[in-house]
Amino acid sequence: MAAAADGAGDGLQLIGAAIATLLAAVLVAAVLGRRRRPRPRAPLVEGKPAPGADCAVGDSAGAAGDGGTDVIIVGAGVAGSALAYTLGKDGRRVHVIERDLTEPDRIVGELLQPGGYLKLIELGLEDCVEEIDAQRVLGYALFKDGRNTKLPYPLEKFHSDVAGRSFHNGRFIQRMRQKAASLPNVQLEQGTVTSLLEENGTVKGVQYKSKSGEELKAYAPLTIVCDGCFSNLRRALCSPKVDVPSCFVGLVLENCQLPHANHGHVILANPSPILFYPISSTEVRCLVDVPGQKVPSIASGEMANYLKTVVAPQIPPEIYDSFIAAIDKGSIRTMPNRSMPAAPHPTPGALLMGDAFNMRHPLTGGGMTVALSDIVVLRNLLKPLRNLHDASSLCKYLESFYTLRKPVASTINTLAGALYKVFSASPDQARNEMRQACFDYLSLGGVFSNGPIALLSGLNPRPLSLVAHFFAVAIYGVGRLMLPLPSPKRMWIGARLISGACGIILPIIKAEGVRQMFFPATVPAYYRAAPAAE
Repeated sequence: MAAAADGAGDGLQLIGAAIATLLAAVLVAAVLGRRRRPRPRAPLVEGKPAPGADCAVGDSAGAAGDGGTDVIIVGAGVAGSALAYTLGKDGRRVHVIERDLTEPDRIVGELLQPGGYLKLIELGLEDCVEEIDAQRVLGYALFKDGRNTKLPYPLEKFHSDVAGRSFHNGRFIQRMRQKAASLPNVQLEQGTVTSLLEENGTVKGVQYKSKSGEELKAYAPLTIVCDGCFSNLRRALCSPKVDVPSCFVGLVLENCQLPHANHGHVILANPSPILFYPISSTEVRCLVDVPGQKVPSIASGEMANYLKTVVAPQIPPEIYDSFIAAIDKGSIRTMPNRSMPAAPHPTPGALLMGDAFNMRHPLTGGGMTVALSDIVVLRNLLKPLRNLHDASSLCKYLESFYTLRKPVASTINTLAGALYKVFSASPDQARNEMRQACFDYLSLGGVFSNGPIALLSGLNPRPLSLVAHFFAVAIYGVGRLMLPLPSPKRMWIGARLISGACGIILPIIKAEGVRQMFFPATVPAYYRAAPAAE
């Protein structure tokens, strides 16, 4: 394979690049033409409510049936805390119930893409990445077989402050909780929600156990469940199909200088990728992906041996010593990587958000961007409403949420699932050709790296752009195989490469919903009007 690639030389790259550009241009032109049609929903989506329609704290028109709460939020992680602040700032009376209000200690949720940071700014939460030793992230460095390429975020058109941010997840969440709790109309309470309270098919509130162990009930016109990836309430509100393709093994490297400062590092290792990114001025997070649901035992020393013998030889030499030192320190943690397409059951009085609602492989760090984008969509939908009492009308209206979120969420979800499969090693030669083609395509720079990185970063999450670049990579891979001279074997591998590419991306798109993802304007819920004010 290497000999074929070397023999192709500059001619290979030029031909492959030309084919890729042509396909991308055709597909992107098609979507641009379709998207220029009028969008009656725009005023609502842009958050321009009718004059005088904003909620105000204490406004009797917005009061809950018991005179206390407008919205109950279950969970105060990234999604729950950001949502509480956002709705509280709009004048809603919010009651947040979180199982544990102490600082979380997780090995994921530590990288916020630039697109997610823009959503933070839009929600007025950008100061939550301050005073937590957060690090600016300016792009990625991709490593494979001793070669590496830098893939900067396309940030030229944005303010100088716009970039990715990486940090300790718990510090970020505590800052958001503090920000939410600073509002007089937001109440944060520690307690464990055990069930939703339903009456004639409508959710009226929740039953929960307080910190002291007392069984209590809370009522509100709208309950939003944000209790995370291990949600015990989601089954009542969606059809969860959770997949666990792999697990992350987490380490923290101390006083370690990455080869490329202020960049996330992705090593295309065998059997699957390894990630490095800074989480403070003195710490670097390492996440080793282990395929499947079983990982080597930490207690028996099997994990340490695996990391030293299988993983360590594949990482850049500049960080080898720090990696070994982190293993010897013994602070090794694991976490299953879950993915779950959104499959909601629209339920009067309730809504799902965050990882309880939708998950994707964390390889691309897109989870927080999707959650914050969803909150912006929901805020804009709720802003014109003074009264949340009519649960049936509200439920019908909020069905538009599931459609309006789709283009952004599905692009990030699909990219995460597809990249994980492409970046993982395989005994199939066609899959390995696709992997090499992806590395070489991104290494071309210019539009070939800017386009995919704009998708990954959440700066330009457009479904058609994703499909264009994905199949451009596949065609580029076929072009590599055909040079310098095609042969029956190479043509067969090329055909399998295209078939394999379809087998990777099409099932993910199908699970996300083709119509909602690519043609949301054809879905009736897209045009749903807000319920009339009482």
